[in-house]
Amino acid sequence: MNHLRARAFLLPLAAAACLAAATLAHAADRVKVGFVSTLSGPSSALGVDIRDGFMLAVRLNGGKLGGLPAEVLITDDQFNPDVGRQAFERYVKRDKVDVMTGVVFSNIMLAALPEAVDNNVVYISPNAAPSSIAGKDCNPMFFAASWPNDAYHEAAGAFATQRGLKNAYLIAPNYQAGKDSLAGFKRTFKGQVVGETYTKLGQLDYAAELAEIRAAKPQTLYIFLPGGMGINFIKQFIGSGLSKDTMLLLPGFSADQDVISAVGPAMAGLFNTAHWSPDLDNPANRKFVAEFQKAYNRLPTLYASQGYDTALLIDAAVRDAKGKVEDRQAFRNALRAAKFESVRGPFKFNKNQYPIQNYYVRSIGNDGKGGLVNKSFNEPILRDHGDAYVQQCQMK
Repeated sequence: MNHLRARAFLLPLAAAACLAAATLAHAADRVKVGFVSTLSGPSSALGVDIRDGFMLAVRLNGGKLGGLPAEVLITDDQFNPDVGRQAFERYVKRDKVDVMTGVVFSNIMLAALPEAVDNNVVYISPNAAPSSIAGKDCNPMFFAASWPNDAYHEAAGAFATQRGLKNAYLIAPNYQAGKDSLAGFKRTFKGQVVGETYTKLGQLDYAAELAEIRAAKPQTLYIFLPGGMGINFIKQFIGSGLSKDTMLLLPGFSADQDVISAVGPAMAGLFNTAHWSPDLDNPANRKFVAEFQKAYNRLPTLYASQGYDTALLIDAAVRDAKGKVEDRQAFRNALRAAKFESVRGPFKFNKNQYPIQNYYVRSIGNDGKGGLVNKSFNEPILRDHGDAYVQQCQMK
């Protein structure tokens, strides 16, 4: 999807807001959002859900954010860091957006982020939140509205320890988020790691890795393989027969609703960890799940919930800043203190502008209608959890 096609997609969703915005002369009379995400290729489901969740919140809010008409410019990064960086540059320097958001993958975000923060434009991540930016490279113009890269994996390591598992084998792609993920698991897992493999990003065939796992005979296998990588791996793992002797433990996004739909009944009974679940019992989440199903005729994923919450965060901050989005310091201060009804429940920013929140264990079970859904344990496996890097951040 190119830039023009993406903008054409936007019009039916927020037509009133965009048409109104086009007639206004001053940035202070509207909120202009640059949204760059992966909307094509094998991993496009992630970006599509972030976009759909974000735009649902805008539409339910009457096409406004913080009381101002919202203009959301959308571009596909094509799963390519260079394309992502160019889109950031275009939105920041040519289109003069007030805030940037949308990127799925850490490698794309790290390539593009300087175009925003070096030009005094806030970037709010609806997904990628690398450890480097949580620590020594923290930046006052960067906010993570999702979860630190390590967090799901820290929750999984804590759960494996709680279950009394003695050893584990770990797999992740060879890039920043992959390294963060396995570091997170090892931080909280008290057993022995009997094998650790980093694959090529985007790899879809795992015959060699499965042979290594068979030889290692681990009690549990933990994977970080987002998007189509995880779907392919899970199918091949179950097809190999290894699931009879090795428990597959997953981060939430590798057991999300799109993965369940793609893999099918073999997902039943698998455990995974996340900061959100469709059955979390709070008013904001009940409304979000119902409205998302009504709008898109499918259950929302984690990614959709993160896109939705990102829009709610911007909405609250614009309102609290009294619409002065062109005043970057006022807007940033409002974001740091923003109070909004997150679909995940309790949420606040740490001093590095990464979230402090709860993480849950989910199991995949029958929804009573012949389908499979995630059902969360009532008690968080990690409560009011921040990240391991905040002390390295010197930001005030």
